[in-house]
Amino acid sequence: QVQLVDSGGGLVQAGGSLRVSCAASGRTFSTYTVGWFRQAPGKEREFVAAIHWTDTTYYIDSVKARFTISRDDAKNTVYLQMNNLKPEDTAVYYCATGPPLSSIVKVSTLTAREGSWGQGTLVTVSS
Repeated sequence: QVQLVDSGGGLVQAGGSLRVSCAASGRTFSTYTVGWFRQAPGKEREFVAAIHWTDTTYYIDSVKARFTISRDDAKNTVYLQMNNLKPEDTAVYYCATGPPLSSIVKVSTLTAREGSWGQGTLVTVSS
């Protein structure tokens, strides 16, 4: 099973940018579809974006055109570049993956008890 480590969160003003990273160990990452999720205080965890093992990407509407997910398989790392951040983007961001060759649908519906999850990284956007 792959192990994931999230990093890169921090405090940023509204309109600013931040890049969070998801580093994998234990397996070759190139055959994994990876998703980013977030959980705001007092809210349920929500799916944000995913990158398929074939490099197809998917975003929820609220982050489309602001966030970009990418991967560097040589570094076993997936990134989420977040631009034009808004206070409502404040949350703990988690990356997650399912079994190798999973679909985006499969990864986007992972529960906390399924797959592999990073420990989360806090992104705070001030107004």
